[in-house]
Amino acid sequence: MIERGAQYLTRTQNPDGSWNNQGGYGRYPTAMTALAGTGLLATGSTPTRGPYAKSISKATDFLLRTGQRNGLFATAAEQGRSLHGHGFTLLFLAEAYGMEGNVARQKRIHDLLARGVRLTERSQSRAGGWLYTPNQDGDEGSVTVTQIQGLRACQNSGIRVNASTIRRAVRYIELSANPDGGIRYSIGSGSSRPPLTAAAVATLYNAGEYDSPLALKCLRYCDRTISVHSEINRSWGHYFYTHLYLAQAKYQRGKKEWADYYRTISRRLKSAQASDGSWMGDQVGTTYGTAIALIILQLPYKFVPAYQR
Repeated sequence: MIERGAQYLTRTQNPDGSWNNQGGYGRYPTAMTALAGTGLLATGSTPTRGPYAKSISKATDFLLRTGQRNGLFATAAEQGRSLHGHGFTLLFLAEAYGMEGNVARQKRIHDLLARGVRLTERSQSRAGGWLYTPNQDGDEGSVTVTQIQGLRACQNSGIRVNASTIRRAVRYIELSANPDGGIRYSIGSGSSRPPLTAAAVATLYNAGEYDSPLALKCLRYCDRTISVHSEINRSWGHYFYTHLYLAQAKYQRGKKEWADYYRTISRRLKSAQASDGSWMGDQVGTTYGTAIALIILQLPYKFVPAYQR
C-alpha cells in the first residue's frame, strides 16, 4: 500500500520537480510539492539515498527556486493564498536540510529557510495567527497551524525562531477555543470546527504543549465528532486534512489510543486506495490525498522528526 502510493507520486512528478494537484480544483504547486516531498521523506528516503532520493532532490530544488527575496515560498499560481504552501515548505525543507549531503546546497537551504522564518514572523497578526498571504491584517486557524509546524521544524533543525512568535501562536489557539472543546475558524467566528480542532491538538503538541489541558479537551471533542469511518471526501469536505492532524495527535498520545486509531485508519485507507496507488483527497486532488495518506501511514516509522514528540 505504501510503496504503491510512493510510486504513484514519483510517476506523476513534473520534470521541474513540482507536482500538480492531479484532478482537483485550484493550482497549488508549492503546497503540493512540499506535501508530496514530505510523504516521500516519510518512507526513509532522503535527498541523497533511498529509492525516492531523485524525486526528493528534484522537489527540494523546485521549492528552493520558489523562494522569493522577501522570504516567501510561493509561485505566481498561489497569489492570494500563499501561506499554506509556505508553511508546508518550511517543514519539508527543514527536514531535507538535515539530510542534505552537499555542503553548498545545504547552506542555500539554510539561508532560504532563515529568510522564510523571518517572513512568517513578520506576517503574524496582532492576535497571534496568520491569514492567507503575508502581512495580511487578519488570521484564521488552518493557516496558523501550518506556520507553527513549519516554525517548529525549522527550530528543530537549528534555524533561529523567535520564541515569542510560538508563544503568541499558542495563545491564539487557546483564544479560539469554545467551551465544548472545539476550535473556531478564527477568534471572531462562532461554531466549533472538527477539522481545525484536530489541527489545533497536533499543533499544541508540536509546540511542546504536551500536558496542555486544552489539548486533551480538544482531543476528546474530536473523539465525539470525528469518525474514521466517515465517507471519504464527504467528511465536512476535509477528511484527509482532518486525519493528517488527528493522526499526529493520536500518535503523540501513544499507547492504546494510537494503536486503536492506527489500526482503523490503516484499514480505511487501504480500502480507499485506487488501482493506480493514489488516493483522491478532499477534492483537492490525488497528489494531496496520496501525500497525506503516506504521512499518516508512516508516522510510526519516525523518519520525519517534525512529527515526533
